[in-house]
Amino acid sequence: MDQASLEFESCYRAILVRDARFDGMFYTAVSSTGIYCRPVCPAKTPRRGNCSFYLTAAAAERAGFRPCLRCRPELAPGRADFSETMAWSIYCRLAEGALDHGSVEALARDIGMSSRHMRRLLLDHFGVTPIEVAQTQRLLFAKKLLHETGLPMLEVALASGFASLRRFNAAFIESYHMSPSALRRERTHMLPEGDVVTLRLSYRPPLDWPYWLQCLELRAIVGIEAVAAGVYRRTLRMTSGAKTLTGWFEVCADAKRHVLVVKVPRHLSACLVPLSQRVRQLFDLDANPRLIAEQLKNATLIGPHLKDASRLRVPGAWDAFELGIRAVLGQQVSVRGASTLAQRLAQRYCDALEDAPAGLAYLPPEPVRIAAINAAELASIGVPRSRAVTLVEFARFAAQGGLVFPFGAKLGDIVARLKQVPGIGDWTAHYIAMRALRQADAFPSGDLGLRHAAARLSGHAGKPLSARALNQLSENWRPWRAYAASQLWSSLAKELS
Repeated sequence: MDQASLEFESCYRAILVRDARFDGMFYTAVSSTGIYCRPVCPAKTPRRGNCSFYLTAAAAERAGFRPCLRCRPELAPGRADFSETMAWSIYCRLAEGALDHGSVEALARDIGMSSRHMRRLLLDHFGVTPIEVAQTQRLLFAKKLLHETGLPMLEVALASGFASLRRFNAAFIESYHMSPSALRRERTHMLPEGDVVTLRLSYRPPLDWPYWLQCLELRAIVGIEAVAAGVYRRTLRMTSGAKTLTGWFEVCADAKRHVLVVKVPRHLSACLVPLSQRVRQLFDLDANPRLIAEQLKNATLIGPHLKDASRLRVPGAWDAFELGIRAVLGQQVSVRGASTLAQRLAQRYCDALEDAPAGLAYLPPEPVRIAAINAAELASIGVPRSRAVTLVEFARFAAQGGLVFPFGAKLGDIVARLKQVPGIGDWTAHYIAMRALRQADAFPSGDLGLRHAAARLSGHAGKPLSARALNQLSENWRPWRAYAASQLWSSLAKELS
């Protein structure tokens, strides 16, 4: 979809009934007020003649409109439905802060095109330039922090990607015609709870939060991740410019408001933009479950069992290397057996995190450190020797940049590169691609849980389908095979693979 494809009558009908299905899919600009809104804005519906519609917030701001203070466009759920297009993938990179520590030219080189072509691509599809996308996202994130936290203005500016408080103030006043301090005075905001900053991340319902916690708890690396009383916690290591920061975060759900509540130590405020983006990926918050369910409703085997879409998301991963370690440990053993091995690895080879909350003790594994371990030593924690060799080889692969794929890399190329690591086969490669690299069509057909679930849904419980038969069946589920896999796993309930 591009800016030109927005259909006026469909958009206007959506705002007349405040249809939540379209929240985040477009924005309504109102000429009589000079503001732009989400489709669910509670304000009085504007007259038809005063409305124009934009695919992105950046396009609305380029046209001279300011964000609504009632519906707050910065709270709109993300959109992953069009991420297969090059233009949308670039837009997402910019929205994630690609220009906060780099230039347009550097991003273009990373993507593999000229900066001129990248600019023209965004203008053609969204009517905005790369710099306008980045500036809009910085301002909206700053506005979010002003509404939701009591962070000092300098910390708000730096956390949002601005190089200085002066530049932040100037950009805010120029775009919104009011100062950041004036906005804060008008709003009821939450102060940091001691040294903790609280953020809220929106999603499109439905989302079965207890089920997703069950998924994460079953596969958690004890000491690095913890689930208790409806809350997910984990440790982290992130870079901010030239600095490496360590800490933790926790997430719980506010189902009534359709948001996840994220709490982060204040010393990580410089990482709030990339951290919030990675939390969104971890819980697949940008997915549109109802849209995917609509696509799969007539699919063989899966379609008749899509009673609701509350579990139709793909559980992500915080870190591709960590997930790869967990996947290798899970080869040919039970989920709980793999978790036990992962806990032993963390206890012996991961750095301790000081002042960690209950249930957390270790920082995530580092490729360089695991790569330096002798396979025989690694086998002493109970890992079969062949798998210990795979772990060391995978760590060397990751340390040499093997998990950094070219922009727009296709699933087949990703799987082929991962399978170059000795001991990593089709199942492990697809599992990493599915959960860590967000490949919507990845499908680990060799997974025993998937094979049992498919057999059960087809009325042949007891004997799992062969990997080959399941892979053939999965052809009917493209390009959403990862979501079909998630639905199959969910059908096993507590018997998750």
